[in-house]
Amino acid sequence: MEQILVYSDSLTWGIIPDTRKRLTFEQRWPGVCENGLRALGMNVRILENCLNGRRTTWSDPFKPGRDGSEHLAQVIEMHSPLRLVVLMLGTNDFQNTHNNDAWLSAQGMAKLINIVRQAPIEPGMPIPEIMVIAPPKMVKPKGPIAHKFQKAELRAEGHSDLLKQICQEHNCNFFDSSSVTDASVVDGIHLDPPQHQTLGEAIAKEIAQIIQE
Repeated sequence: MEQILVYSDSLTWGIIPDTRKRLTFEQRWPGVCENGLRALGMNVRILENCLNGRRTTWSDPFKPGRDGSEHLAQVIEMHSPLRLVVLMLGTNDFQNTHNNDAWLSAQGMAKLINIVRQAPIEPGMPIPEIMVIAPPKMVKPKGPIAHKFQKAELRAEGHSDLLKQICQEHNCNFFDSSSVTDASVVDGIHLDPPQHQTLGEAIAKEIAQIIQE
């Protein structure tokens, strides 16, 4: 069985926009992806490590443990052997507690890539391949989260292009989720259930190609 780790935030955790509720695994894009890969005859298991509010490499002044670079090496060690690590982070880098632009967030992703490759896995276990997913392009945030993401859509301009460049420099797989889905029509940040379905199906095709190669 091939194990795939998804390391992400609330977009993958499956928060239902404008609520504190969660979609089921089958509704979340990792579940859709796993089912899609199995339908292709692939014996895979998707492991989720997703935390609401997680940044690439910054702390949340109000909630502990949101720096995604902390303990990532141990997460890799914990779940090895891994065929693939999927990193989908960056949205929370643009919360207004940080004065980050897209370039800084992309540098945070580069740090995570290096952590994955340097993780202290057991001798003989493979260094997993990495796939970076650019989150869907934010629109003007709405609802209860709007105050946390004031003007985030402006600071995030060019984020996907810079992540693609980081992946080229570090020889990683890249997928831009904006190529198949928009952000939620409800809050402008997260994913609605049909968008999880669309994204999961698209990523399953991308991962299938990686595994087959």
